[in-house]
Amino acid sequence: IAATTGNDPALDALILRIHTETACRRGGALALRPQDLDTDQCLIFLREKGEAVRWQPISPTLMRHLQQHAHDRHAPKDGQLLRYKRGNPITTLTWVERNFGYAIARAYAGHTYSTGDAGTTTTYVRATIQEIATALVALTGEPHPLA
Repeated sequence: IAATTGNDPALDALILRIHTETACRRGGALALRPQDLDTDQCLIFLREKGEAVRWQPISPTLMRHLQQHAHDRHAPKDGQLLRYKRGNPITTLTWVERNFGYAIARAYAGHTYSTGDAGTTTTYVRATIQEIATALVALTGEPHPLA
């Protein structure tokens, strides 16, 4: 379904294939750069949680798709490899924060407000469910009943 629906099925399928072949964490896939592709040995260099790094074997098919994706979406050699059709890197929370502000990005990520926030600016910034839905509409291009 991911490879045939949505607004960027090629990207969705590529992300699923990366996770299927490598079992990497989300952050590892997001941190992948074109310079992390060892095409001769079919390896990718993953940087994951807790500063863990590793070379991971991948199939020649996935390597070809990653190279083609980087080329087609104009990923800089040292920049994020996975990109939307327009060439923007896929970092949802950064995009939400830049387009809708800190409070909405915080709520979009499901971050809760704790008593440890007392006395900080996070005490004062809150996003409504409608604001989160509006960010989702902008991200996906699909209408939402709460936006």
